[in-house]
This record gives sequence, structure tokens and C-alpha cells, in this order.
Amino acid sequence: MRREAVREYLASALWAMPTAAVVLALIVGAGLSSVLVDPASPLAFLLFEGTADDARNLLVSIASTMVTVIALVLGLTVVALQLASTQFSPRLLRNFLRDIPNQLTLSIFVATFAYSTAGLYTVGIASGQRTETYPRLAVSGALLLLFVSMVMLVFFVHHLAHSIQIDQVMKGVEKATLRVLEHSFVEGDPQVRLPSPPDGAIALPATRSGYVQAIHVRPFVEALEALGMSALIVPIVGRHVVAGTPLAWVWNTDDGGRPPLAPRSLAELRRVILQTVRVGYERTLEQDVAFGIRQLADVASKALSPAVNDPYTANQAVDHLASILAASAVRQHGPRAVEDGQGRVRLYVPARDFDYLVELALGQVRRYGANEPRVVRALLRVCRDVGGFGGEAHRAVVRRYVETLLDDVQRVVPQAADREPLLAEGAAVLAALA
Repeated sequence: MRREAVREYLASALWAMPTAAVVLALIVGAGLSSVLVDPASPLAFLLFEGTADDARNLLVSIASTMVTVIALVLGLTVVALQLASTQFSPRLLRNFLRDIPNQLTLSIFVATFAYSTAGLYTVGIASGQRTETYPRLAVSGALLLLFVSMVMLVFFVHHLAHSIQIDQVMKGVEKATLRVLEHSFVEGDPQVRLPSPPDGAIALPATRSGYVQAIHVRPFVEALEALGMSALIVPIVGRHVVAGTPLAWVWNTDDGGRPPLAPRSLAELRRVILQTVRVGYERTLEQDVAFGIRQLADVASKALSPAVNDPYTANQAVDHLASILAASAVRQHGPRAVEDGQGRVRLYVPARDFDYLVELALGQVRRYGANEPRVVRALLRVCRDVGGFGGEAHRAVVRRYVETLLDDVQRVVPQAADREPLLAEGAAVLAALA
């Protein structure tokens, strides 16, 4: 759990990769400074041919140029972050911070600056005295980094111009959410009913406030089995918890008249539950499919606001949501009953159902865009497509949504020329779903 938390933090830390690049540049520079190439060697053409003063002037010029370029890159990055926050959704900032090309570009620029600056300590100076002997191969390395930095600058401008396009932003969210469904989603069982904690159940409280980022149940189940206990986890992934409120309830279910839970055993359960349920200051996409859906729903809702009034962007967001809902419809959603090694249920884990995901994805779009025929047609198209996936229970959820959408259309679309075609198309979708 700690390794995953550190990895998730470093993935969105803009300083992590540049720091590693600086360390690597210094190591490589030290290594090249100790390499001596014979003038008669076939590799002699790689050596810098200028004087020591030429080499120092070159390194000074590269270092000063990199300072300017780094300031430019950081400024452009901040502009992109502000644009994404104000125009699309503030929840998309995390995606820009995690963007590998942005981190890689900044890392190369910082590494070039550190490499060139560190070279000034050795080029033309030896034991405090001027000398014409210097690591020529290392100076050639600075020239190589300079050319790489110029290429990366052009690439960065190209990438930044594409990354702030709304199509690219929404496609990135869709791909990240589908990746969560593919690799991190654990199917539930709609037939499972979460129990109420019995009298005498013990609460295991949260030690910090924040959002539930991930739940890994196996260590907790093993601890419960060893103590003969059962438990119910209270929050779902993505839910906010307050320090001191229960993360889980535990109670004794094994026969044999076990004595009350010892303080040492209770302390062990409190330690394990903090390893099982990770709480952080922000939501992440590790296991939280609803967070990806929330980001796209935010884009659609903002596009439908009177200040923006951009229904086509809302339609695009709905199209991306259709891919996520279709991938969700072929999976079982709901709570889980986790068994121990002996096949006995030890832990109940709550989770969102498919009805919640459909409402999260399309509910706000329906409420804000029911009076716009193009948005309604996009929603009907999504419902028809998603209804082709999954089973009858999933289609029933989609049918209920379409019925509610048609009720809104009947109520808020005043012109019969707009309203009647929408109602007819909705009736055809309901017939197809039936």
C-alpha cells in the first residue's frame, strides 16, 4: 500500500523526474570527464576541438540559454493548466501534471543546465590554476544535450498545442478510465446485501480526512480470519471520509465463545485497516472508475452552462462517456462478500452499482441539456448503443433513464417541431431496449 501511494504521488509530482534527470546528468558528466580518447582513435572526431576558454564560454552560453528555455516551458505549462482548469474542469489538472512528455521535456532542459554548469568546475581549471587540458568528450556531451534540448523544445510546443485541445483531453480521460476498468476493476455481486453492524461491533476509525483512493482487502481478510472476526468496510472508493469516523466495523462471528477482543488484537486490526483502505487528499483513478466519469461529465456540464453554451462539446463528452458505459455494462457492479481461505465470508465491501454510474455520467447532461434537441439525440444514441451490452438488468437501468429523459423533453421543449421527433426517436430506442 505504501509503495502504491508513493508511486501514485511521484507520477503527478512535477519535480520527481527532473530531479532524477539532474542526478543522472551529473553522474554521466563525471563519467565522461574521466574518459580519455587518444587523438589517433577512430572516435577522436567526437572530441571538442576548441581551447579551454572556448569550452568554458560554450558551457556558460548553454547554461544561460537553458535558464531562459526552462522559464518559457514553465510559463507555457502554467498557461495550459489555467486553461484546462477554467475551460474544461479543475479535476483535469492532475492529468496535465501526470503527462509524461511534459515531465520528460522539463527533465532534459534541467539536466542540460546542470550538466553544463557542473562542467564549469573542471573545464580550464585544475587545482585552482588555468590549464589547457580539459575533458573534451564531456564538452561534446554538452553540445549533444543542447541539440536534444532544441528538438525537445519544438516537440514540447507541438505536444502542448495538441494536449489542450478538448478532443485530446477527453480522449485521454476515456483511455485512463478504460485502463482502470481493464486492470483494477473488481466485479461485485448485485445479490449481496450489506449487513448492518450488530450490537457490540467495534469501529475502526480513520486517522486522517480525505478521499478513499484504493482498497486492498487481502491483508484485512487474513487478519480477520486469524481473530475469528467479520467486518464491513464503510466508505466506497472515491468517497470522502472524516478523521475519527469509521472506516470499518468488526464483530465476532466464530462459534466457541471467544473472549472479547484483546487490546493488542484491536491495535493490530486498526493498523491493518489503514493498510487496507488508503485515504489521500485527492481522488485518483487507481480504482475509481467514477472519477473518470466525473471528469467527462464536468466537461459536458460546463459546455451546457449559459456562459459557454457549447452543445457540440457536450455531445463529444457524451460520446466518450458511451465508451466507458459500454465497457462497464459487460461487468457486474455492486458490493462484494470476500471469503477467507476456508470459504467463509469475512468481509463486506461496498461499491457503486451500474445505475449510479449511468446517473453520474448522463444525469447532469440530461438536466442541463434536455431542452437542446442535439444533446437529446446524443443521449438517445448513447442509450441505444450501451443497451446492446450487458444483461437485462443493465438494459433496465438504461430504459429507466430514457423514460426520464423523454419526460423532460415533454416538459421543457416548447416547440412541437422539435419535441415530436425527439419523442418518436426515444420511443424507437425504448422498443430496441425492450
